[in-house]
Amino acid sequence: MEPDTVDPRGPAVPSTRSAYRLALVGLLAVAVAAALAAYARVAPGDGRVIITLGFSGMLPLKTWLTTGAALLAVVQALSAARMWGRLPATHGPAPAWVTPLHRWSGTAAFVLTLPVGFHCVWALGFADDSARTLVHSVAGCLFYGAFAAKMLALRVRGLPGWTVPLLGGALVTLIAVLWFGAALWYLTRTGVPLT
Repeated sequence: MEPDTVDPRGPAVPSTRSAYRLALVGLLAVAVAAALAAYARVAPGDGRVIITLGFSGMLPLKTWLTTGAALLAVVQALSAARMWGRLPATHGPAPAWVTPLHRWSGTAAFVLTLPVGFHCVWALGFADDSARTLVHSVAGCLFYGAFAAKMLALRVRGLPGWTVPLLGGALVTLIAVLWFGAALWYLTRTGVPLT
């Protein structure tokens, strides 16, 4: 067995080289999340609408783009589970179309978050006036940190086998937190425009 691999039958203890690589991935995640939070905190925007892409306002735009990203995150979770052989009642290797579906649904989900994140960081800033907005702000910053870490982890050889699935699971979880804390909140309010 190579020194940078982990025996799936034994404890998942990374080698020294693997631990350094894992630390690099973790450091990138923290750095991206902290940089976004710091910028959003020190340069809060004035709340003006930056872009609406045909929606009646920024809140409907953010709600529907986040909803789309959340639905694609479900596709991500299911396709990853199929690729890793974790879906019940499936046998054998995943069909050839599952890997491209996973890559493209992830790309589309990320692209859908960009106008949302851009508006949140540059127009609203880091909000902590309520528990909901604080959790939302932290989750949004962590999402982009986890995304950067996952993209790096996909390119770095010798990481423990659980690194990419853990980061993917974190991304799906953070999208869910963001959707439940903002999009669902908006969709359940009365008298607000939904288009």
